[in-house]
Amino acid sequence: MLDIKFIRENPEKVKQGCQKKQVKIDIDRILLLDKKRREFLQKIDFLRAAQNKISEGGGRDKTQIKKAKELKNQIKELEKEFKKIDEEFNALMLQIPNLPFDDVPIGKDESENKVLREEGKKPKFNFKNKDYLEITEKLDLIDVKRAAKVSGTRFGYLKNEAALLEFALINFVFDTLIKQKFIPVIPPVMLKPEMMEAMGHLSERDKPERYFIEKDNLYLAGTAEQPIGAMHAGEIFEEKDLPKRYLGFSTCFRREAGSYGKDTKGILRVHQFDKMEMFSFCEPEKAKKEHQFFLKMEEKLMQALKIPYRVVQICTGDLAFPGAAAYDIEAWLPSQNRYRETHSTFNDTDFQTRRLNIRYRDKDKKLGFPHAINGTAIAIGRTLIAIIENYQQKDGSIKVPVALQKYLGFKIIPKK
Repeated sequence: MLDIKFIRENPEKVKQGCQKKQVKIDIDRILLLDKKRREFLQKIDFLRAAQNKISEGGGRDKTQIKKAKELKNQIKELEKEFKKIDEEFNALMLQIPNLPFDDVPIGKDESENKVLREEGKKPKFNFKNKDYLEITEKLDLIDVKRAAKVSGTRFGYLKNEAALLEFALINFVFDTLIKQKFIPVIPPVMLKPEMMEAMGHLSERDKPERYFIEKDNLYLAGTAEQPIGAMHAGEIFEEKDLPKRYLGFSTCFRREAGSYGKDTKGILRVHQFDKMEMFSFCEPEKAKKEHQFFLKMEEKLMQALKIPYRVVQICTGDLAFPGAAAYDIEAWLPSQNRYRETHSTFNDTDFQTRRLNIRYRDKDKKLGFPHAINGTAIAIGRTLIAIIENYQQKDGSIKVPVALQKYLGFKIIPKK
């Protein structure tokens, strides 16, 4: 949530930021409601002061009793009106996205994201390369046909060496990032609606992606960012404890709404997947540096796996609701002759911490809101796809990246 004081002082900047993110919201209406709220609060405070004055003076004669009753009724009516205004105000405030930084490229959608650089050497095959699904079905590593029978489309079974590869990736990431003062955590994968809302993941664009269990009034997490970010709601950090970095593993759930016909086969776009997520609470003045550090960690992992990739700066129209700036890492997929997203990292400033009332106390004992940074450590399904396609061999086998071999005890997944 943006600071209302900031909106009052910078209405045009807020309007422009919303326009850049293609979010339609009536900022003038919000400012009008804000003004009315303050006027009502002032009136209510004035009447309560008068009411208290009568109480302090004894208030026992008929005139005073009558006056006190009148004041009580007036306050009651004003509070009723205030409640309506306050509810509309808060509902509209929650619809304002985080504003993009000035250096974020302006664009309408992902087609206008900016490619910053390409890294790694793309494989050159002396045979006709295959896509991951053809390879893995022959090796009995991924089974989407039986998953469809059991659960429907956009599900899959990981089997044999593929299942072991997942755990190798998890251990590899934990080993790499715990050295960088990340705290390992396995969070709950269900959230209360108010926590999902506070994290900024129930916007008009995001809500169709969420799975909601109506009977229990709980949302299934779409990423570990959501339960990790909400973990410290209502708490106060000490400045010396920042940055507070977490590395979470969780199963994630997304509807993939609006992606009908896109990657419907296989495990690239699925309703259920496992992912490891980095999250940091940090001092505001260090947030941009922390964001670059997250990007560096994502690249470090990809470089260790020797998967070719490119780094993309996200434009305003493709930027997530809570994000002020973001980068994607896209892995090279030989079968598609293109890069596909495997990682994202966001600088969400104090947008989420303000909504969650997470604060920190600086050395001068002053309270403020820390900034929140999140980023994918490993999207396991998509990383497996990239490994399988880039490490495929002519005989149908798959080499194992050197960085993972010590966790597996084998160097190749042989042809069966």
